[in-house]
Amino acid sequence: MDAAALGPAPGGARRVARSQRGRGRARAQKNELKPWKRQMWVIAPSQKAAFACTVERVLDVYQRPYDPAHPIMCLDESPKQLIRVSRTSVVLPDGGTRYDAEYHRHGVVQLYLLHEPLRGWRRVQPEARHDRLTFARVVARLLEQDYPTAERVTLVLDNLSAHQPAALCEVFPPERAHALFQRVEFVFTPKHGSWLNMAENEFAALLTHGLPERVADHDPLARHCLAWQTERNQRGAPTNWQFTTEQARTKLKRLYPTT
Repeated sequence: MDAAALGPAPGGARRVARSQRGRGRARAQKNELKPWKRQMWVIAPSQKAAFACTVERVLDVYQRPYDPAHPIMCLDESPKQLIRVSRTSVVLPDGGTRYDAEYHRHGVVQLYLLHEPLRGWRRVQPEARHDRLTFARVVARLLEQDYPTAERVTLVLDNLSAHQPAALCEVFPPERAHALFQRVEFVFTPKHGSWLNMAENEFAALLTHGLPERVADHDPLARHCLAWQTERNQRGAPTNWQFTTEQARTKLKRLYPTT
């Protein structure tokens, strides 16, 4: 007798159903994962009026003409992992270098970068900490050592918890803190809008072309930063910012409040 005429063996239908359910779950799980469809992005802020107002203030500052007595500065910071190699690198006959994948973490240094876009000047200041007190000392050095003759410095910086102008009063005596406040104007980028800080462009150049992948200690890192800033300052490479307030009202129209 034909086996097909006898119908499925006992329990066969249940096995087929379970197999089909298993394949269905596998397809569903595969469709749920899809990591290439998940992107990290800057989500548009909900407080559109505050965002638009702060964007325009920063862009208006960037439209000011160059004035040595009233320079426009940008400040940003980034951590740099100190890495100590565990094995000596090998120099290849063609001049290349082969280094071992093993390494030892040796702490973190905070790099503060100050940049005057119109003049084409920048300075990198390595610090051990990233907090409001360090921020106050960085601002004081900018005003008293880098720009001692400037009447007033406009400082564009990100809206971070460590960027607290009041920290000047914590670090310095009242007379000195008051004198510093008289010579600086703080202009903060909006939250989720750090791309407006032109110092980020300089950081991209520093981390990509100015620093080796592995630096073991603070002093060698500081020397690399000094060599990078000296070379760029000698070239006097300015940042040619093109995005204006009028363009923002068109390209960022969806981020503006509607009446």
